[in-house]
Amino acid sequence: MIEFKNVCKNYGDTQALRGTSFSIQRGEVVGLLGPNGAGKTTALKILVGYLMPSSGTATVAGHNVEADPRAVQEKIGYMPESAPLYHDMLVQEYLSFIADMRALEGSHKRERIHRVAQDCSVMDVLTRPIGQLSKGYRQRVGLAAAMVHDPEILLLDEPTSGLDPNQIVEVRNLIRRLGTHKTIIFSTHILSEVEASCTRAVIIIDGLVRADGTLEELTRSREQVVRLSVDHPDEAREVLERVPNVSSVRATSVEDGFTTFRMVLDADHEVGEDIAAAVRERGWPLRELRRDDRNLEQVFRELTGTFAKEVSP
Repeated sequence: MIEFKNVCKNYGDTQALRGTSFSIQRGEVVGLLGPNGAGKTTALKILVGYLMPSSGTATVAGHNVEADPRAVQEKIGYMPESAPLYHDMLVQEYLSFIADMRALEGSHKRERIHRVAQDCSVMDVLTRPIGQLSKGYRQRVGLAAAMVHDPEILLLDEPTSGLDPNQIVEVRNLIRRLGTHKTIIFSTHILSEVEASCTRAVIIIDGLVRADGTLEELTRSREQVVRLSVDHPDEAREVLERVPNVSSVRATSVEDGFTTFRMVLDADHEVGEDIAAAVRERGWPLRELRRDDRNLEQVFRELTGTFAKEVSP
């Protein structure tokens, strides 16, 4: 559905994207995650044809964004971080104007305006000037405008910016509902937004894709934690090292007579049964056996920390 292949984007001497590649299939809800200045907004602007790549290719629904931008723009709805709204227009007038721009007519136009106004919770402000609305309401009007033509693909840049907690939950729920029949990419630097709404995350740092996968894939750890009551930790470590697919074992702490061991696995293997069998065979009391999965915040901090080390003098 969306293909971003070796895309570079230069602003003078500044390289915002440096050979960035990712692909997104129909029906996915993908969070484009990264710190401020990572290149997320630049990637979205290239996908909508607002910017052209310096090199590389971007395609949407089979259409190249450079060769056929009009065909691309017919397929997508785009909401930039600061939605370009006409503050002197009433909300209803603005949505009608956007619908006209999208060539909607008659009853279909009226139905779509009513539907997006309901979905984005702006029914109660349809007759108010946009300039009199709070930032949160203006954000929702921008989202409604992006959806009015019922696009196959939604590109949302910081869609919950300026919303209060209740409104954020509403937008999350809306994104999840739309994700059942649309392809959605939204950029954010708020990790909880990705965890709450996305099936997959692409993490961009300094213009490069540093991680790409489902949330389970990104947070799944290759470490196993085992807590045993043993008199001789070195003996237990040697036994655990002989478990298949375990590459290393280290004792990290002793508490209440139980020693905690951290085991690094060779690959994405399940070794719990093998560990339990080795422990039972020797009669060691076992208090804890688990995979030490991380949350998305830990993954993000590890990646940004690694990158900082790479570029430090």
